[in-house]
Amino acid sequence: MKKIVILIVIIMKINACPQQPDIFSNTVITVNTPVSVIKKTDNHYFFDFGKDGFGKIALRINNPHNGTLIIHAGEKLSSAQTVDRNPGGAIRFQTVKLATISSRHSYIVPFMADTRNSNPPAMILPDSFGVIMPFRYVEIENLACPIREVSVKRMMYTCCFNDTASYFSCNDTILNQVWELCKYSIKATSFCGVYVDGDRERIPYEADAFINQLGHYCVDNHYGMARNTNEYFMRHPTWPTEWLLHTVLLFYFDFLYTGDTEPLRKHYEALKVKTLTDLEREDGLITSQSEKVDDVFMRKLGFENEKQRIRDIVDWPPSQSETSWKLAAPEGERDGYEMKEINTVVNAFYYQNMKLMAEIATALGREGDAALFQKKASRVAATINAILFNKNEGVYIDGVNSTHASLHANMIPLAFGLVPAEHVKAVAGFIKSRGMACSVYGAQYLLEGLYKAGEAEYALSLMTATHDRGWYNMIKTGSTITMEAWDMKYKPNADLNHAWGTAPANIIPRYLWGIRPIEPGQKKIIINPQLATLTESKIKVPFKDGAIIAEYKKDGSIEKYAFTIPQNMNVEFVGDYDSKKVTVNNKKVKDKGGIRLVPGVNTLIFIQ
Repeated sequence: MKKIVILIVIIMKINACPQQPDIFSNTVITVNTPVSVIKKTDNHYFFDFGKDGFGKIALRINNPHNGTLIIHAGEKLSSAQTVDRNPGGAIRFQTVKLATISSRHSYIVPFMADTRNSNPPAMILPDSFGVIMPFRYVEIENLACPIREVSVKRMMYTCCFNDTASYFSCNDTILNQVWELCKYSIKATSFCGVYVDGDRERIPYEADAFINQLGHYCVDNHYGMARNTNEYFMRHPTWPTEWLLHTVLLFYFDFLYTGDTEPLRKHYEALKVKTLTDLEREDGLITSQSEKVDDVFMRKLGFENEKQRIRDIVDWPPSQSETSWKLAAPEGERDGYEMKEINTVVNAFYYQNMKLMAEIATALGREGDAALFQKKASRVAATINAILFNKNEGVYIDGVNSTHASLHANMIPLAFGLVPAEHVKAVAGFIKSRGMACSVYGAQYLLEGLYKAGEAEYALSLMTATHDRGWYNMIKTGSTITMEAWDMKYKPNADLNHAWGTAPANIIPRYLWGIRPIEPGQKKIIINPQLATLTESKIKVPFKDGAIIAEYKKDGSIEKYAFTIPQNMNVEFVGDYDSKKVTVNNKKVKDKGGIRLVPGVNTLIFIQ
């Protein structure tokens, strides 16, 4: 059966979300036809929509129908052509019975709302949406009429999304599937108008949103949803210390990709508070256990419940001993991290906040603040490297008075540029010895740190891994949206629709291909490919002023790149090619300090 897609843009009057009445203005409903319809037995049919999606079932029967229809909808199969009635975790399934079916009347199958994700603090959908649920599969029993008289569609809710704004392919078929999984995940989970964690809670969390934001920027040049989310966090912060420290990152990358200083200007004073700089000790480091974390401080951060307190998280879930779950990895996703009062991961994030706030202050003309933030960043870096780095082992320890070195305590400093050049090799070597000992969230910083350390081949191996701690495992288990965890056994209450697992959606364009802005408003973009063992690849990366299109092919000692650059775009190709002969548009390049790419097609050839 052919797949028919109809796009209907809905402009709605919304009263259900008074905090931000415009966040659903870009909602799109796509009507999906099943990719396959299978007759299981007489009057019992199975429908597969090809991919999981948030929506509703639209049902129409052209002839009169007597008897009660039993409709099963869910995200997971228990066996071939059978929707799993007990899928576990937060994987969705519902059975609905329709007793009266009128001829030629369209029905929206009435799903029951989930109590947890349809009440505050979850994002509340407009009444006009009704109840929507993620599902891929539908079964209908007691269908007492020919299947040709029946129409079963899925009305899928997303934000406005341009599927053709980006693409990626290469000679590695696993990486191609991982890319498609992550790109689709960003589209499929956009139904709330802001970035939410997943269907279990439907709550915006700063760390989840940051990975979602970066991926969204790399697959579509639509920046409104990220901005809505950032506005939401100024009034609705969440409790993890590191999540709060993502707030400045969220606003900074909005500025980097759009060039708009208005959100920074509007929230500048509040952003300073979100850096947690009020908790700074004499040596420059911060701790969430400071006596300064009181009711007054929590109100300054934006918490409505002033009695709530921030707590360090590092990664999630924690060890089995700290949860009620029986985990396949008893240490959880923290790699045995020792949670000390002075926490290395927290202070690495604090350093990054100070560094970015210096840039933000400069952009706003606040030179005095910029100098202060830069001074603070330098002091934090010096203290971290003085008291949290074990020079004998060449690794960072988890915190003051810790004897343990974890993946997290090393990958975060590496990702944020805290590691002195002379120690990068040792730190990267330790990181490589730990494997994927972090969650799908932590993978963002693991991959970013590896590419910054020149470990492209190892980073590629992580993205294409076929074991159960990688993206391909999500695909093998049947999920078409990134999961909350590598596998259900690593987080038993996980859901199948968590966009915090989409790191490759931004890592592939920004680091594997190396196409990323380095000046606010995309005034300057660099291309610094680290394609490792790939021999062929194509990519399209969207920006606000157009898309950069690139191709690569390696044949023996010859590497050929072709870049199509939009008008009015300042793009520079950089890379390690001193030992190679280089031509650009058939002209030899003598000065290899960086190659300016001009609007139009640029052909670069490197010969070893």
